[in-house]
Amino acid sequence: MSDTILEAPATGDQPVVFDNPVDEVTAALKERFTEFVADDTRPGYGGLVVSADKIVEVAEALRDDLGFNYLSSVTGVDLIEEDKMEVVYHAYSIDKGGDAMVLKVQVDRDNPVVPSLTPTYPGADFQEREAWDLLGIRFEGHPDLRRILTWDGFHGHPLRKDWKEPFFEEEAKPFGSRWPAGEVFRAEEKNVYGKNVQYPEGWAPSGAEYEAETDSYAGITYSRESTPGLKTEKVTVNMGPQHPSTHGVFRMALTLDGETIVGLKPVMGYLHRNHEKIGERNTFIQNIPYTDRLDYISSMSNNLGYVLGVEKLMEAEVPERAEWIRILMAELTRISNHLWALGFLLNDMGALQTPMIYYYIERELILDLFEATAGSRMMCNYMRFGGVAYDLPDQVRDQPVMDFLHDLVYDRLPRVLHQGDELVTGNEIVRARGIGYGYLSAEDAIAFSAAGPLLRASGVPYDVRRANPYSYYEHLDFDVAVRYNGDIYDRYLIRIDEMQQSLRILEQVLPHLKATEGASIIGSKPQYALRMPNAGEAYGRVENPKGELGYYMTAKRRSANPERYHVRAPSFINLTALEKMCMGHKVADVVAILGSIDIVLGEVDR
Repeated sequence: MSDTILEAPATGDQPVVFDNPVDEVTAALKERFTEFVADDTRPGYGGLVVSADKIVEVAEALRDDLGFNYLSSVTGVDLIEEDKMEVVYHAYSIDKGGDAMVLKVQVDRDNPVVPSLTPTYPGADFQEREAWDLLGIRFEGHPDLRRILTWDGFHGHPLRKDWKEPFFEEEAKPFGSRWPAGEVFRAEEKNVYGKNVQYPEGWAPSGAEYEAETDSYAGITYSRESTPGLKTEKVTVNMGPQHPSTHGVFRMALTLDGETIVGLKPVMGYLHRNHEKIGERNTFIQNIPYTDRLDYISSMSNNLGYVLGVEKLMEAEVPERAEWIRILMAELTRISNHLWALGFLLNDMGALQTPMIYYYIERELILDLFEATAGSRMMCNYMRFGGVAYDLPDQVRDQPVMDFLHDLVYDRLPRVLHQGDELVTGNEIVRARGIGYGYLSAEDAIAFSAAGPLLRASGVPYDVRRANPYSYYEHLDFDVAVRYNGDIYDRYLIRIDEMQQSLRILEQVLPHLKATEGASIIGSKPQYALRMPNAGEAYGRVENPKGELGYYMTAKRRSANPERYHVRAPSFINLTALEKMCMGHKVADVVAILGSIDIVLGEVDR
């Protein structure tokens, strides 16, 4: 990227040269909003701290004047020791690429009110609701601020540092009860049956009446107005939760005019287990197997995003062989995910199990490699800070591992993609049900913070591997797959394109694996009792099969556990655009539109 020259502030005489667009934007914001923005001066932290009453104005300038038009992540943080709540925003430039422009707002913990950025960046919608639900940060001006991951009658905000659940033991692991010194017990033994629930203060369970479903429909307009010329009336119905059509325990509250959708509100949280609260109590290394269970189809990639974030905090180096193995596993995961996604999408279109079985055969070969390498097919727990847990095995399916990989990359996977293309791509039913349905424009995809195939099928060639490279991706030759019609059919095609590009990457990786056989796979002695050498924050992000997966973490010096651990989950954020994609379509189209997004509820709900 060429250097950018920005006019010097009034205090200097020479122009400032910037190597990074973030430096340019930071200087511009500090000059324009001198009294309202300031550097985050905490050791190990970065970005700009913005006055709450100016955050909307700063965000609009960032988007409209400075080109940072993609708000990727919104994170709430409980700064209990400072008696404050913080909201951290990560914004990117689709055109320029590069690092995030990080903005932060800090408000009083007792009355945490922050203006909503949803009118500026619609993709903030669900993320602000999540911060309200789990941390109690109220976003003034949000169009539909209500709980999203816990149920409507939930008491308290569980990610607050002073919130305790019924079986609470200690703030951080390892718990004292787990030490093998004769003191081991089950936490439930300390709780008398019937005392393992919490009620709001003053709430009596006997005789209480609570309409738990009321808030689920709060954002939907009820009407009995009929369409002129037709004997119909608008009605609100539930669709889901039922598997496999809603891809798990996911519900949509639909407002219909006849069979036409005029309103849709996703209802989620049935699978929520407060992954982030667990993550803040776990030690750093204990979190790796928990990341497996987010997008449980993409375990290897989940691991990678997390360890990249921790490695930034540690300033760890990774050996060359480990980097090539990481890319091997990540790209095989992408292919595995997309094969599964296409099988389910065709199932959602009415093709039942046949296409899924065709795609499933080669996916099984990929899982065979994962099992032989990591010991597990889906919950791999494989990446480690500074490398990977194990080297590649000697053999897979009674073949030398390199022979197995060569056969997989050059023969088996290309063959199934060609076969699927011949059988499905030109199918008249797939085309009839896919072309023109679930349309999402490029402008809306960016505005709604869509990521991955959903974003690129709308004509936006943005891929974290290219825009902000990690590992060795900058040394690899591949194209960012992009389609331009933004409908179900293009979201089918984009996944085929991406698998072809993954094969292209793997063809370049195999020679490096051969050349580095026997080399180190971890940068230092495994650190199972890891303590952070310095305080600070880090954001690790990867281009996961479903889009940008990001982990925002903070840590205190010498801490063994994250102070804040937040997951930017693509399945969750991609659902923000679902209503827009479904408006005007029929009930029969909803399942196919949802399937074209490709969600996993373990990642949606966390």
